[in-house]
Amino acid sequence: MSNRPEWLKVRIPSGEAFFDVRRILRSHNLNTICEDALCPNIAECWGEHRTATFMILGDVCTRACAFCAVTSGRPTEYDLLEPARVAAAIYDLRLKHAVITSVDRDDLKDGGAAVFAQTVCEIRRLDRDVKIELLTPDFQGSLESVRTILDAGPDIFSHNVETVRRLYPAIRFKSDYTTSFGLLRTAKAMDPTIFIKTGIMVGLGEDRDEILELLRDAVDAGVDILTIGQYLRPSVKHAEIKKYYHPDEFAEFASIGKQLGLRWVFSGPLIRSSYHAEDVFGQMMAKR
Repeated sequence: MSNRPEWLKVRIPSGEAFFDVRRILRSHNLNTICEDALCPNIAECWGEHRTATFMILGDVCTRACAFCAVTSGRPTEYDLLEPARVAAAIYDLRLKHAVITSVDRDDLKDGGAAVFAQTVCEIRRLDRDVKIELLTPDFQGSLESVRTILDAGPDIFSHNVETVRRLYPAIRFKSDYTTSFGLLRTAKAMDPTIFIKTGIMVGLGEDRDEILELLRDAVDAGVDILTIGQYLRPSVKHAEIKKYYHPDEFAEFASIGKQLGLRWVFSGPLIRSSYHAEDVFGQMMAKR
């Protein structure tokens, strides 16, 4: 593809707030998806909003998805004190809304669900008012792991489908489209009151009809919140960008999603699943 269009230009991280957030994260020895996945919004989120998306269960993923910059390989044992450190960092940052994600841990029997649950407990122990959004892996379809997550009482259960059905074998080759939507559907059935969220990337070679199929599948699965953003290639080793979508196309997808029955659709070139998560949650609660 040619050079990035103007609407995908982002500023270089700088400023006192940015470096203060980084200092707090370093002091607690924590990983973030912001850094490990090379998120284009890190300067804005850390510098303007003083927030970050925490990545638990280490920094080595048991999968190697073609779109993701996170290191893949064989993880070491997870750190039993990590949930407490995440909670302490959230307290130090004075966050009102915390997003917690993780690497895939297919080496663990529950996929790391118990550690997610422990992290929720530690956060609530320090501040019961923090809204907690958990962005989980697929746990290889384990319903028991989903129950463990929901029993911990997060405010939002999130799992990203990432791409259309046809591209799963090439883009998410250890994952399954049906399993991902089944996980979301199961979570909604287990707790109809919880917000269910998923996110996708476009620009990987999908066509319009495939995106519309995914939107309909999201409605059928009981998804409340959908995010749509432009795929950006982390390196030449990753999947190629097939298309840069115009902001008008993102706006059209949002309109169609709402017409189909999705309650909230946040769609734009730089939208990521946790982008402006606190503002998104505030809008949702205001309309609820």
